[in-house]
Amino acid sequence: MSSDSLIEQNQNIDLLRFATAGSVDDGKSTLIGRLLYDSKSIFEDQLSVIKTFSMAHRNQEIDYSLVTDGLKSEREQGITIDVAYRFFSTPKRRFIIADTPGHEQYTRNMATGASNASLALILIDARNGVVTQTKRHSFISSLLGIRNFVVAVNKMDLVDYSEEVFENIVSEFNSFADKLSEESIYYIPISALKGDNVIDRSENMPWYKGSTLLDYLENVNVSGGRNLNDLRFPVQYVNWGGGDDFRGYCGTIASGVVHKGDKVRVLPSGKTSTVSRIVTFDGDLDYAFAPMAVTICLEDDIDISRGDTIAKVDDLPVITGSLEANVVWMDSAPMEIGKDYLIKHTTSTVKGSFEEVMHEFDPDDISMRSSEVLNLNGIGKVKLELKSPIFADIYSENRSTGSFIVIDPHTNQTAAAGMITRCKQVSPDKACKSVKARVITYPADKKEEAKASYDRLSMHGTHCIYVDDDLLQATICKGVPVDSDQYSEAINGLCEIATRSGVSVVVCSDYLKD
Repeated sequence: MSSDSLIEQNQNIDLLRFATAGSVDDGKSTLIGRLLYDSKSIFEDQLSVIKTFSMAHRNQEIDYSLVTDGLKSEREQGITIDVAYRFFSTPKRRFIIADTPGHEQYTRNMATGASNASLALILIDARNGVVTQTKRHSFISSLLGIRNFVVAVNKMDLVDYSEEVFENIVSEFNSFADKLSEESIYYIPISALKGDNVIDRSENMPWYKGSTLLDYLENVNVSGGRNLNDLRFPVQYVNWGGGDDFRGYCGTIASGVVHKGDKVRVLPSGKTSTVSRIVTFDGDLDYAFAPMAVTICLEDDIDISRGDTIAKVDDLPVITGSLEANVVWMDSAPMEIGKDYLIKHTTSTVKGSFEEVMHEFDPDDISMRSSEVLNLNGIGKVKLELKSPIFADIYSENRSTGSFIVIDPHTNQTAAAGMITRCKQVSPDKACKSVKARVITYPADKKEEAKASYDRLSMHGTHCIYVDDDLLQATICKGVPVDSDQYSEAINGLCEIATRSGVSVVVCSDYLKD
């Protein structure tokens, strides 16, 4: 079998990642619990604990929501706060579920859970219909590139299994979905609590002739698969040493396929070389593809560090320092125009600032309104200027290299998630690294100054580590006299390994050799 056919076979592997979405109390956790319970995907010991808790605290035989609500605070309040990931399988397909919270307060967690999904399962309470949070979650899912939606109208038992109620909700959601990107939408009336149309067809809704939820999930043909055309390999770590002058570049293939013998270009240097080896824990490969974690070796000795990108010579990402992007704001503190944030893109982190909010989206009708800043849970289109270039693609073409997160350097909190819609090309000569990996030394009695230097570098996005004598004597130099040659050689060796991997080192010691 050819490599192309093997890749195609892997791309179509029977694994479906989907995320629940919708407003609070629409029954997302209960539905997932029912799905896992009826498909016999819950361990006996876990089921016993859930039944005991249900009888003691819920006065019912089993509360299906407890299957995914694992935090103590979730069980006490009866809500989902964090994203709960669950795996189950049937003879037809394997599934990874991200059960996301419905509270507006935890929208950031919903976006995180949906970021790697190929399908969104939107829950709607039949009594309440389509509410603002339903629309917000659906819009975020669409921005994240999800093109397959299942709208499960839940709690049909509480509206007497009314066909009219179901059809009204279908009509209402269709009116809203017309404003989104092209999606495939399938509607199913269900009762997660009673099990109607979850796995088995409901006798209470003979008017519904479509698939049950599980039947649909087992057979849906998910569109918008992983990009296997454009090779993007962000370097995460440089593996140097190990005998025979070994030098390999480690990371996870973000997109595309790499073959032994491929001509590649390294960014930002622009140097070209040929792939000589593709190394894995299980041995060398002739080719590898996203999302495999591999070590790539090149025929030429090129200066490559963490944050660099390897691509095909004739298929390069855009070298850019100026972006337009759709952003979901996740911080309780509002966006500050002109403030320096850290922009985490693949394996690189650079400083950047928001120049303008072009418009903010109203989640109720996806209309655009003017706004000076974005606040918590706000969704808008922004202009972003970077202090150092990145190597990016448009999100619609490559989800891995078209996305980024924004970190507040003062609180270290994730402030936003962004999806690139446009990026301006900069000249390759401007793409050189502003700061090369280096060793910064302080005397042993200047520990406070050394730590302040390390904090400052980290805050500004520099990849660095801090080392002092106390740390060394407790780890790699345990039992080694500080005034010995062995101790000095250990410090020097650590610094050399770090800087060769693109990581700066702040050293507070009197025993580092010049």
